[in-house]
Amino acid sequence: MNNKDVYYSEYLQLDKILDAQLPESRIAGKEAHDEMLFIIIHQSYELWFKQILHEIASVAKIFGQERIVDTSPDLQIAVHRLKRVVKILEIAVKQVDVIETMTPLDFLDFRDMLRPASGFQSIQFKQVEAVLGLKMEERFGKAYYTSQLKEEDKAFIENLEKEKTFIELLNDWLERMPFWGGDEYWDSYLKRYPKTEDDTHVFWQDYIRIYEESLSENEKKNVQRFKAVCFGSEELERRLSPKANRAALFIILYRDYPLLQMPYQLLNTLLDIDEQMATWRFRHINMVHRMIGARVGTGGSTGKDYLQAALNKHYIFKEIAELTSFLVERTKLPVLDDDLVSALSFGGKY
Repeated sequence: MNNKDVYYSEYLQLDKILDAQLPESRIAGKEAHDEMLFIIIHQSYELWFKQILHEIASVAKIFGQERIVDTSPDLQIAVHRLKRVVKILEIAVKQVDVIETMTPLDFLDFRDMLRPASGFQSIQFKQVEAVLGLKMEERFGKAYYTSQLKEEDKAFIENLEKEKTFIELLNDWLERMPFWGGDEYWDSYLKRYPKTEDDTHVFWQDYIRIYEESLSENEKKNVQRFKAVCFGSEELERRLSPKANRAALFIILYRDYPLLQMPYQLLNTLLDIDEQMATWRFRHINMVHRMIGARVGTGGSTGKDYLQAALNKHYIFKEIAELTSFLVERTKLPVLDDDLVSALSFGGKY
């Protein structure tokens, strides 16, 4: 192979990147000093969003397989890349510190020149939300959500709705959790708790009893919620199926076993992603309030009020977070069959 010499600036295409800042105030003939900062901050966000999408796409490809072998590198790679997404989002949050060095008067020097452009028009951020699993009907102000976009961008976002999202791939993976298909791992358990006419697995019959006994009188209503979430209710509209919820809850409860440690890290990392995205929105809310007060955003939104409502509604993995409502302390957990413990410890067939 004849490898040519690689030169730093050419490899990074710095001529394109460093020439991509054109302040509107400069075009108008009276350049506002802080507009350069404003542009570079937002360009940095878009580059990070591109990397996030790159990571999510690779993880979605892993979860799109018919089977993920627990002893293969696949799950570890997925968790590693999702943790990278968390770290990128942490940087996105910290970047707010930099833009807040710009004062409201500094912003007013060029703000009106930006209309109707707005960060709300970031296609990549909308794409991040969509590929993770935030559906149009779940958004706050869904009528406004695509109204500020060009037609081709609007069509692009709407077409994402037709593709399988990561949370749907996650649901499929959780539903494939082994151990529940027969009595192989439950022999000693069945001796302690014989099958009843109820088709609920004996483990879950036992767990429901333990969970109910752990609740105070004021919390007893949680039992019905638990049954609805983990065993089905037509009244609930959820992205994760009852079967997937049971698998996720089992992973959380018995996370200390080696086989469940990586699945637990996966679920926990998804909650970290939700938390960092919410933190970014929260910092954005405070920044907007600090910069423009109660004024309307450049894109025509209600500014701070819109952002606050979106923050409250746009959690993607909130169904996983809700499962913590159904935990019991470790000392009260049902004792698992020795064969199942062996399998969970990579010591048996599963």
